[in-house]
Formats: sequence, structure tokens, C-alpha cells
Amino acid sequence: MVIFPTETVYGLGCDFDNTKALGRLREIKKRAEQKPFSILIDRPARILNLTSYNEPALYKLIDQFWPGPLTVIVPDKMGEGTLGLRVSDHAVASRLVAHSGCLLAAPSANIEGRSPPTTCQEALKDLDGLVDVALDGGTCRLGVSSTVVDFTQDSPRVTREGTITQQDVDAIIRRKTILFVCTGNSCRSVMAEYLLKKMLEKRVDVEILSAGTGVFIRTPASPETVVTLKKEGLDASKHQAQAVTDILLKKADLVLVMTRQHRQQVLEMAPEIEKRVYLLKEFARIPKGSETDLDIPDPIGRPSETYDECLWTIKEAIQKIVKII
Repeated sequence: MVIFPTETVYGLGCDFDNTKALGRLREIKKRAEQKPFSILIDRPARILNLTSYNEPALYKLIDQFWPGPLTVIVPDKMGEGTLGLRVSDHAVASRLVAHSGCLLAAPSANIEGRSPPTTCQEALKDLDGLVDVALDGGTCRLGVSSTVVDFTQDSPRVTREGTITQQDVDAIIRRKTILFVCTGNSCRSVMAEYLLKKMLEKRVDVEILSAGTGVFIRTPASPETVVTLKKEGLDASKHQAQAVTDILLKKADLVLVMTRQHRQQVLEMAPEIEKRVYLLKEFARIPKGSETDLDIPDPIGRPSETYDECLWTIKEAIQKIVKII
């Protein structure tokens, strides 16, 4: 049993998969048998192993607020029960769960019915002599329990409000997310992202992102891409490549890839999003006889004219996408 700090309140942790430990935790907390414990995980991607829930709303929310003061209630992987999951933004809590090598049952460090403690000393008033270790991380930064959002209802609903409100939740999950994917996230997907952002600059309800299937380090857009976009009045000089992740794919309402190979790579990562993945060139005007040629070739290493042609194809497709969005 470990008392530890988070950014919200102090928690009381033990191995979630250890029946004996959970029984002791329930006894210490004086918690009713039917009331479950929330679980602390070490990083957002861990949720993919724990739940069967695949709707974009969940992944939009955790991408926005994790690590942070948000607990989500989701169906478990087998669809037989529910789990309350959170990733803490506190260095001590995140290191504790990472080094423990287990899922951490982590309710607040107080007897049931009493106020959650915001200092280690407050926690020990209830629990001194009942726990094995107390980690003193000073006063909790936020001082209120995490917001709990239930994804097992017809629509995501805040069941306990903390610093994140129902209004915040609704604003995030109602926002459309569009993700462009290429290989290095240095040319084609960058062109698409910046062009669409320009065309939808007044749409606060749309989030536009780009990523690459072959990104291992964050690098800038290629010099040729920066020059090509500059002709359109767009500045991509500060762009930094990012890798495609499961979370990015699952939060997207629409994933637009440059080639059939990219589509295959995306669906290998997240097969459940198949109906949301399209080749970008499907939205462009296709010359007669070229209906099967739906790849947008990589311009890297080619003359500037190739970049201009690539931009023209992408722009044509995006002009049609704007009308749909």
C-alpha cells in the first residue's frame, strides 16, 4: 500500500491484479464491495490493451487531457465490465506506476466519505499505520479530484466534475479531426495540412493534423515543401514531423493517406478505422484511363516542378473535401 501524490489529490495505490491487495485496499478505505477502484496507467497508449471502445470521442479527449486530471470509464477489453482509467501528470505518480510494472489501483488516500487529501500529512491522518510507504510530494497542484467521464452511456457524460467541465468535454468531442498521412511527414501530408488549414481558417470546430508512417525523429518540412507552400502564402518553416500513432488514428474522423501502401500500414495499426480511411487522390479529378492510379507519388529528391505538380493534385482534392466538411 503506497500513499503518493498526483496533480489532483493524494492517491492510495496497490497492484490492481492482486486480489489480496485489493481486499486490503477495500478494508483500509472502508469502501463498499460493489464500488470499483480507478486505475492509474503509465501512458495513454496503454488504454488500447484495456478497452474495446473504439469511437473517436474517447481518443480525442485523452489526446487533449492525458496526462492530466481526467478519468475515463470505458468497457473492458472483453466487454464484460467497465474500467476507470487515468494517466497522471505528476512526476512521482507517473514514475511509481511505470516502475511498479502493474496496473495501479489508485483511489484517493482517505477513508470513504472524507475529503480527499491534498498533502501527505492529511493522508496520514487517516492512514498512518495502515500503509507500507508514503511518498511526500508536497501540496497537490490542483487540489480537487479528477473529472470522471463515463463512455458507457449513450453519449460521454461527466459524472464527477473537477477542473474539466462537461462544456470542455463536449467542445473537444464535437470537433471534427482530419489526419493526413504520408511517409516522412515532411512534404505531401504537410502540403495537405497547411492548405486545408488555410481554407478552413475560420472553422474552430475542425482540427487538422498530419503525421508519417516512417517518422522516428522530429524533423522539419523539406526545404522544397517550404518553398512550394510559400508560393501559396503559407509558412511551413516551423513544421515538425510526428509519427502516426494508434491514438492519432483512433481520434480522427477522417484519415486521408497518399498511397495504397500508407493505407495498408494505417489499417495494420488500427483495422477498426477502415471506414474512415481514404486515399486523398480519390477526391481529385482523375484523367480518363487513370482511374486505378490513386497514389500521390513522393516528390522527395525530385525537381521543384514535381513539388508544384504534387501540390496541384493535393489542392484539387482538398477543394472537394472542404465542401464535404
